[in-house]
Amino acid sequence: MGAIRMPSEAELVEALKRKDPKALESIITQHGGMMYRTALRIVGQDETEEVLQETFLKVYQKIHTFNGHAALTTWLYRIVLHTALMRLRARSRSREDLLDSMDSQFTEEGAFRHELVDWELSPENTVLRHEALTLLSNTIKDLPETYQEVYVLAEIEGLPHQQIATTLDVSVGVVKTRLHRARLFLRKVLDDYFTERRKKKD
Repeated sequence: MGAIRMPSEAELVEALKRKDPKALESIITQHGGMMYRTALRIVGQDETEEVLQETFLKVYQKIHTFNGHAALTTWLYRIVLHTALMRLRARSRSREDLLDSMDSQFTEEGAFRHELVDWELSPENTVLRHEALTLLSNTIKDLPETYQEVYVLAEIEGLPHQQIATTLDVSVGVVKTRLHRARLFLRKVLDDYFTERRKKKD
């Protein structure tokens, strides 16, 4: 038996517009992994399934708005990002405070105002490594959405800057600035964590 042929993007879009239930199965097969990872990084495990269900429903309901000007993958990214970020709006106040705090820590050139201490985890220190990864994951979810969405698309999904810019409808320069600040902020959180651990150890 030969390999099962996956529908092309044009075929998939047309099938979705006809409300063919198999088309949604194809979306899940071809793009479900990307959509799951994106939602997971933004809202966490507890709400990922709900975000995906809502996303697939929106895809089914709004496929008639897809005009082909952007790739289907880009359109799907926008929907899952928007759906996941809407879940976070209830926490928007704390995120705005965090954004203000972040902005005050950068110079006009985008550099971090404070010196960061170099740190490195030894391979055998698995407990500390696990704690650091957990902290990093939680901090990503707590980033303001403008920084979080860029970080997730660049660092988790590995998208090039131009595709991220197209997906979010911003310039490449804005993508680079937000990604740079997100990376520095995350490193600052880890730096503070390791500095505190060293103080306790000493």
